[in-house]
Amino acid sequence: MEFDLTEDQELIRKSVAALVRRFDDHYWAEKDEAHEFPTEYYDAIASGGWLGLTIPEAYGGHGLGITEASLLLEEVARSGGGMNAASAIHMSIFGMHPVVVHGSDELKARTLPRIASGDLHVCFGVTEPGAGLDTTRITTFARRDGDSYVVNGRKVWISKAVESEKILLLTRTTKLEDVERKTDGMTLFLTDLDRAHVDIRPIRKMGRNAVTSNELFIDDLRIPVEDRVGEEGRGFTYILDGLNPERMLIAAEALGIGRVALDRAVAYGNQREVFGRPIGMNQGIQFPLADSLARLDAAELVLRKATWLYDHGRPCGREANTAKYLCADAGFTAADRALQTHGGMGYAEEYNVARYFREARLMKIAPISQEMILNYLGSHVLGLPRSY
Repeated sequence: MEFDLTEDQELIRKSVAALVRRFDDHYWAEKDEAHEFPTEYYDAIASGGWLGLTIPEAYGGHGLGITEASLLLEEVARSGGGMNAASAIHMSIFGMHPVVVHGSDELKARTLPRIASGDLHVCFGVTEPGAGLDTTRITTFARRDGDSYVVNGRKVWISKAVESEKILLLTRTTKLEDVERKTDGMTLFLTDLDRAHVDIRPIRKMGRNAVTSNELFIDDLRIPVEDRVGEEGRGFTYILDGLNPERMLIAAEALGIGRVALDRAVAYGNQREVFGRPIGMNQGIQFPLADSLARLDAAELVLRKATWLYDHGRPCGREANTAKYLCADAGFTAADRALQTHGGMGYAEEYNVARYFREARLMKIAPISQEMILNYLGSHVLGLPRSY
């Protein structure tokens, strides 16, 4: 059993950490407050070649695995950029996996090099107001019309839609009532986000405000057949290829937020004096932080196992879901305790832990809730009756 990172993996971690240190808490606080996309940071990541980390070398990337991607995104979140920093690049780092595996050579050649270079922003359009986590109930419909499809429908919680030129869009091409299996009849496209036919409305939200979350109203969007990913009707199976890696990357980001929150709490505990001594000397402060350290370390071990299994072509559903569950919980708990350690000043924006708290809370909801992960573990791993 080997726990050391390879030399290349350690180099990735150190190189990314050095790059993102250029963008400090002040930078991220300003971007968050202004609701402004972190263009300077995005350009720096792109210039460093990091956006193409998992894209095949034939299309301008490095062809590396989910382990390397998780190390990158953990360091990005740990820098203090949190979910603003991670969400700005998350889709480019691994979101194109369905296209890499199932897209035509022409589609890949047309899009992947631009994504690897940072020239092309892409968002992911799956979630709908009436479907929630039950993706089989989406109603956005693509009707075939000659050499193209005409799409109408609505999407919600679409990150980066404002900044994106293209969208990886899941639609129905056969209505739910007309399919044999509810997962049939869905088709995936990578296509232009044509503002003449897509109304994008940002959602006011609790945190992570440097990267937009949006509602999309799609009205007669015409998509050429060349923009279809794989075969018509098999889109649901294609997005399944990316679900376990997505859980792992979200876990890595939650781990990074937990780590930076704990770092800030420890620093404050050493510096802040009350009743003539550092508050970190008090067990009421010290024990919760030590407990968070243990929980973050334990969650990281499950994450490392999950990414190793995936990169070696082994089943990893149990580990991927467990990693997301434990990292999200440990990361949020660390952020909560960091805020508590700061006392009243934790509620002030000056110390940034309030921002970490808001962004860490998101990880217990998205992209899948903690409750749905327990549903998966209960039914698929323990073999208990399915409750939904």
